[in-house]
Amino acid sequence: MLIDFFYTLRAAKLKVSVKEFLTLLEGLKAGVIGPSVDEFYMLARTTLVKDETQYDKFDRAFAAYFKGVELLTDFTKDVPLEWLRKTLELELSPEEKAAIEKMGWDELMETLKKRFEEQKERHEGGNRMIGTGGTSPFGAYGYNPQGIRIGQDKGRNRSAVKVWDQRAYKDYDDTRELGTRNIKVALRRLRRFAREGADLELDLEDTIHATAANAGLLDIKMVPERHNKVKVLLLMDVGGTMDEHVHRVEELFSAAKTEFKHLEFFYFHNCLYDFVWKNNRRRFSEKTPTWDLIRTYNKDYKLIFVGDATMSPYEILQPGGSVEYNNEEPGAEWLQRMTNAFPRFAWINPEPQGVWQYRQSIAIVQQLMNQRMFPLTLAGLEGAMRLLSK
Repeated sequence: MLIDFFYTLRAAKLKVSVKEFLTLLEGLKAGVIGPSVDEFYMLARTTLVKDETQYDKFDRAFAAYFKGVELLTDFTKDVPLEWLRKTLELELSPEEKAAIEKMGWDELMETLKKRFEEQKERHEGGNRMIGTGGTSPFGAYGYNPQGIRIGQDKGRNRSAVKVWDQRAYKDYDDTRELGTRNIKVALRRLRRFAREGADLELDLEDTIHATAANAGLLDIKMVPERHNKVKVLLLMDVGGTMDEHVHRVEELFSAAKTEFKHLEFFYFHNCLYDFVWKNNRRRFSEKTPTWDLIRTYNKDYKLIFVGDATMSPYEILQPGGSVEYNNEEPGAEWLQRMTNAFPRFAWINPEPQGVWQYRQSIAIVQQLMNQRMFPLTLAGLEGAMRLLSK
């Protein structure tokens, strides 16, 4: 049974190794969990999944494999009715307990046991066997005012006693658009800590070893304090077509401010020109010359552009191409100056990657960025962070 489960996870593109699978089997053999699918789910996820971004894939593969009672239960063994009764009681509210008395606990459990023993194949419809789409108290996607729901992704009548395959980590799939927590997970790939500064931090492990080697006489060992040395210069496009992406860019900005101690940010519109700003309400009265960015911040800063790169090609390639003022130099010149000044750079694009090939301006910006453009997905953001950390 579990060999097929292992192959199901591999088919779902989860990086599950044989060693990890053997760890799961050792845990089962040692009896670290009881006869509970929920406990098996937690044990399997703990031993087999190494990255929380893979939780949603695991949940879907787990639910797909254990859908259907023929994969859920060994019919040759007795169903532990007392365990089922106690487990189900924990799931019920007082109102649900009162409603279930219509059928009776003992009768419900005894009937479920008989169905397990009698049924040898998948069943759909009907009012008796374990299956789907019927009125039996056991199964999924059917109707019964009191019953046990087995293998269903969500409730219909909200009267089932047990849900086997509820997905708890829907937001971690690396193909999904990001939330603030997911963005933080991706941004941490860029964070690098270095030991620098004075001896201010106690090295507890080394102190213990040194004291033991010194016949029990205390020998304190210190190490330099750890500092987050990553420096980020974040330039964000605002207005126009970027209005469609405000929510996700705000999430990215919020996560970046939390994750990076040394973060400098500025705004631009459509394409970078000879000035940027920090306050959109005073964008024309409180300008920061782009040259000042190059003079002020050194090459240690990681340069990140955030924008949809969707505009007229003239705004990038021609003097006077800006839609807001008469720029003396084309935006392409400023983009090249910035990327030359900051060798570690990337462009994050909130537009779906599938439309990039149909936007001439995106192709131009990609070329100016040396193809260092990434979509605003978890996988895309992690790719950008890996590039910037090199």
